[in-house]
Parts: sequence; structure tokens; C-alpha cells
Amino acid sequence: MTATDTEAHPTRQQSQSDSPPVAPHPSAPPRPRTPTRHREAILDAALTVAAAGGYEAVRMRTVADRAGIAVGTLYRYFPSKTHLLVSALAREFGRLQAAQDWAATGTTPQQRLDRLTGYLHEHWQRDIHLTDAMTRAFVAADSTTAAALDEAAAVIQRLLAHTLGGDTPGPLDQPVAELLADIWLANLTAFIGRRASAAQTRDRIDRASRRIVDRLATLTPDS
Repeated sequence: MTATDTEAHPTRQQSQSDSPPVAPHPSAPPRPRTPTRHREAILDAALTVAAAGGYEAVRMRTVADRAGIAVGTLYRYFPSKTHLLVSALAREFGRLQAAQDWAATGTTPQQRLDRLTGYLHEHWQRDIHLTDAMTRAFVAADSTTAAALDEAAAVIQRLLAHTLGGDTPGPLDQPVAELLADIWLANLTAFIGRRASAAQTRDRIDRASRRIVDRLATLTPDS
């Protein structure tokens, strides 16, 4: 380019050097949580806090901070600690049922139940603080948390009935499942109250469950 060219087109170089910098695209704002995501985050936080310190450690403000929400938001979803913990337990048992077909883990009701109870024993003994929190929440539940308690009980009993009855649970499997759930709750309550050791609790649950299932095998719906 000659000097004449430069003089003839003085704006060419100016337009290149004086162009304003291109502003970077702002990053996309985080997506707001949906009610479902809020609820899941709260339940996750409650389980984390409970596993670390048991029932007494579960305070609504602590859970809200852990979930990254305001305390008022937490109360809109769960009006009490008991309601929160019972709901968390229901979700975990629902996930347990969805994760594996317990009806396919053995050829007899006792074999299938042994597989399930063995899994449950391993987890409640490993996470003592969580066991304490969940059991005490069940015991403390009152009429204000009746719906959440009924939902949790139904999930647990459905899992037990499906395990006992296989693909087609019979008419006796549901009442037996309800009885088994009561056995678990009674013995875990004794355990957290320090009236029984972990080994005693496990043995009592297993012996009572086997007696009931053995009796179930001798019955017919018309008995």
C-alpha cells in the first residue's frame, strides 16, 4: 500500500484499530429449581445431616443451609422434622424396590426375605446415626404427620409383600408384610433405646420373621 493509498483511505486503519471490543457472551444463568428438584435436594440434605449426627442433629435450619434454600422454603415442603425424616425414609425404600427385583432373588418366600433382610441389616448397622434418626421419627410421628407416615408404611409393606409373594403376591402376603414391618420397628426401637445390642436386634428380627414365614407356608387363604 502506498502513502497515497493511506491518505486516500484514512478510515480503513482507524476502523480496525478503533473498533470497540466485542463483549463476551454472559454465561447462562443457572436454571431455577423445580418443586421436584427442591424436594429432592431437601431430602438429600436431611439424609446427610441425619447420617452425620442422628435424630438430634436434624434441625430445620441446618437442613435448609445444607440444601441451599431458605428455612421458609423448607417449611413449605415439610412442616416438621418428623415429616421430613419419614418422607426421606419412604423415598429410600421406594428407590430400594425400584433398584432390584427382590421377588426374583430366590425360589421360596424365605429365601427372598433372607436376601432383603440381609441387605437391610447391613445398612442399618453400618449407618447407626441414620437408623437412630429414622426410627425415632417413626416413633415420634403423630396426627400431624399421619399422611407421610402412612405413605412410608405403605412403601415398606409393599416391598415386603412383593418379596414374599414373588410376581403375584397372595392375599396373605400383605398382612404378613404389615406384621414384619412392626417387628422391625419394635426391635429397632429397642436398639436405639439401648435395650438390645445390634447382634441381639438382628437375631430377634430374623427369628421372628422366620417363624412367621414358616407359618405362612402352612396356611391357605381359606385357613
